[in-house]
Amino acid sequence: MSASTAGIAFQGVTKRYSSDPNAPLAVKGISFEVARGTLTTILGPSGCGKTTTLRMIAGLESPTSGSIFIDGKDVTTLGPADRNVSMMFQSYALFPHMDVAENVMYGLRMSGIPKAAARTRAVEALRNVGLVGFDERLPSELSGGQQQRVALARALVLEPAVLLFDEPLSNLDARLRREMREEIRSLQQRLQLTVAYVTHDQSEALAVSDQIIVMDHGVIAQRGTPQDLYEFPASEFVAGFMGEAMLFPAKADAGGTVALGPLRIKPRQGMVEGAVKVAVRPEAWHIGPPGNGLEARLSKLAYLGSNYEYTFETELGPIFVVSSNLARVLDIGTDVGLGLADHGVSVVQVP
Repeated sequence: MSASTAGIAFQGVTKRYSSDPNAPLAVKGISFEVARGTLTTILGPSGCGKTTTLRMIAGLESPTSGSIFIDGKDVTTLGPADRNVSMMFQSYALFPHMDVAENVMYGLRMSGIPKAAARTRAVEALRNVGLVGFDERLPSELSGGQQQRVALARALVLEPAVLLFDEPLSNLDARLRREMREEIRSLQQRLQLTVAYVTHDQSEALAVSDQIIVMDHGVIAQRGTPQDLYEFPASEFVAGFMGEAMLFPAKADAGGTVALGPLRIKPRQGMVEGAVKVAVRPEAWHIGPPGNGLEARLSKLAYLGSNYEYTFETELGPIFVVSSNLARVLDIGTDVGLGLADHGVSVVQVP
């Protein structure tokens, strides 16, 4: 894929918020592409540069150096109004005195579209997000999820080349978050939208993305499909960040087998002899009888409805385990043997 065929392309983009050339860079020479009609999530902890990157796509920030292309056009020096981009923020920013249709029409009216044509397009956009018959309601009469859909319709009605989301679900409860991420993904696929989506939530990123870009301190730590990043993390940082994995120091032998205490792991990718880190996700541990695998004693537990969260004391230190076995609940102080499943375990070489 080249800059001329990608929906979004960054080429060596840096961003420094100060005019002082010795000031630190918020974004450090990143390059990536988002294919047309796909959804890429920019993921990472607070301060990693993900929101700065999104704001540079939108034209709300100018890069210090490098080039930005949207639909094959160099937009590096263009302002937001000249980029054919719509952005949806955490706060829905609906006008409280305008009804739903007027809120959705607002951008079209500002662009000089006649009122009747703008209203027709607004009603169609509302239909696309499942809000038929809501045209004349005020934002105060809507639930949080419905307000979110109005904000989404307002972004969609402009028919942008690129749609941007900045932590769009952070204000919603868990059930609504799941519904809305499914809605966004479904719309994106049905309308073949090019989307860049910023979040710090790994499960959200895994659920909606064609591509995930993990950022760390202004650089791209890794990018690839959700499955690539979850199953084949390229670094300790990515392994620890994706899926709340715990990291354990270990050693690989000359044959590439990794010893984690009494457990033996044969990584899917080749390992050279030496120090490695094993990333184990909470659901990857098997709880068996004592005397098998890693000896462990239960020190804490919490009931979460669909599963139990256990913390075991072991020779490797405390280990956090999520168990869906509700038929057999362990008591504090119970001795068990911990083994590992094939999934949810990845090994990265220590440089």
